Amino acid sequence: MKNFSSSPLHSNNQTPNHIRERNNKKYSLLSAIPLRLSLRGYGFCMATLFLFCFGSLFYQLNGGPPKILLDIRQYLGESTFLDDHGPPAPRVLPFPSQVVYNRVGKCGSRTVVILLRILAEKHQFNLVSSDIHNKTRLTKHEQVDLMKNISNIPQPFLYTRHVHFLNFTRFRIEQPVYINIIRDPINRFLSNYFFRRFGDWRGEQNHLIRTPGMKDDERYLDINVCILENYPECSNPRVFYIIPYFCGQHPQCREPGVWALERAKQNVLENYLLVGILEELEDVLLLLERLLPHYFTGVLNIYKSPDYRKMGNMTGTVRKHTPSLEALQVLYHRMRYEYEFYNFIRDQFHLMKKKIGLKSVSRPPAYSPDFLRELALRTPEPLDEDEELDTELEDANSWLVHA
Repeated sequence: MKNFSSSPLHSNNQTPNHIRERNNKKYSLLSAIPLRLSLRGYGFCMATLFLFCFGSLFYQLNGGPPKILLDIRQYLGESTFLDDHGPPAPRVLPFPSQVVYNRVGKCGSRTVVILLRILAEKHQFNLVSSDIHNKTRLTKHEQVDLMKNISNIPQPFLYTRHVHFLNFTRFRIEQPVYINIIRDPINRFLSNYFFRRFGDWRGEQNHLIRTPGMKDDERYLDINVCILENYPECSNPRVFYIIPYFCGQHPQCREPGVWALERAKQNVLENYLLVGILEELEDVLLLLERLLPHYFTGVLNIYKSPDYRKMGNMTGTVRKHTPSLEALQVLYHRMRYEYEFYNFIRDQFHLMKKKIGLKSVSRPPAYSPDFLRELALRTPEPLDEDEELDTELEDANSWLVHA
């Protein structure tokens, strides 16, 4: 008979030993694994850190991430393809970033343009100053071409030219912000009359360059004779000058009357950020600095500086003198619509100063209706404009220069 009792006992004695040996081997292997994993992790971390530092340096030196990172980002869905490969995002522009100064002749615009040249360099905006001084009225096609050219100027920009108001929205083009400055109408007329003949302090002979064909009898024509004897230069419609700059390009804007006056007022209220008056130029500059700081910050300091004063003093018209009281009365009556518009602008300007908190010193206008006093005026009715008259006006405007 076989003895079975010893076999199970023997097998039971061997099994734990085998298990113990196998477990010991497993423990020795497991004890080595953490060391190997920690070395690999350390190496991986160092490599990642190196790549990050290298990528960061590359990014800074080249102004952006390398192409491979852009592709990875696009593949992982972190950004769109256009974000990574499209044009750079446009820089934030100040508002408004499109400004048009359709400057009125002999209303201090040369003074302002000199300031703008200094400010454009200081504040890095695009100043475009047109050299066209004798074409204020445009055909429909000329209007469209000019408005498109203005709209294509890199923003922020300030465009300035002697031109009557342009209605951009009429042609579905974005309307810029307008600014302007006017002055007492008779003072503007006198400045223009004598500047045409004798120029300014920039040079005694510059008037000969501007009006070389003017004969001596016209150049030295007494202004009282011009007004009282109803010379074309001193009568309507040529003295109806300021309102068309704000009324616009419509033919009726050139006819002295209520229609042009009211349309000019409406355009000022709807399209102009500021229309100042030259008699209070320092306040105009202060308001421009408040309303358009990205263009005009520091303008008042520049205007008051000695260096600028030397340049500004050269733009004054020479040989200017005041006509007789009788001539002034006649001229005032001819310019009654101009004065109604001037008083409207003056009131609006003072209202804006009040809103901003700038104290306004009330000054009486240079010429008021008080001196009319039942004078028998020798003033013809405004002329009807026709094609021949338009040609004469263009010729008359040829000597108008910015000032």
